[in-house]
Amino acid sequence: MRKTGAVRLYLPATLLDLRAADGLHPSAAHAATPALAEALPDEDVEGLEFAAMLAAADGSVALISADEAAPPRRVVVVADLSAEFSQVTEGLPSEVAAPSLVAWTCVRSVHVDDVDAEADVAPAARGDAEALDRAAERDLLWYDVSELDALRSLWPATGEA
Repeated sequence: MRKTGAVRLYLPATLLDLRAADGLHPSAAHAATPALAEALPDEDVEGLEFAAMLAAADGSVALISADEAAPPRRVVVVADLSAEFSQVTEGLPSEVAAPSLVAWTCVRSVHVDDVDAEADVAPAARGDAEALDRAAERDLLWYDVSELDALRSLWPATGEA
């Protein structure tokens, strides 16, 4: 359940990011913003949040592209923060200013690609637009925040899957 006044953020990440002890240091953040509602006028809040999640999943591909050690699976971290976030005017309509740190206590869930998605995510990270489209059609697996330690244990600290 969301805290009163909390903003739900969808944060692109990699599997290696989940190993940070102090929390997530996001480079981008997405939310169901007024600009997103304007861009998608027929969507309800749930639809807007799903669109923000998809934008974060695409952001995860960009992070994987920038880090050869990152396993080719998209990761989206969902967190509730009790702060206001400003819209990024030159980004996507869902993009908001990323906080410098999101403590693990603020995380509500983590969404990760199944191993089969690597066949699309790896070429997508290398710039294959068709592979990115195929990856976007895949559902991310949902993990409760209580499963974070188990999820972390699946990938060694070196980043080798």
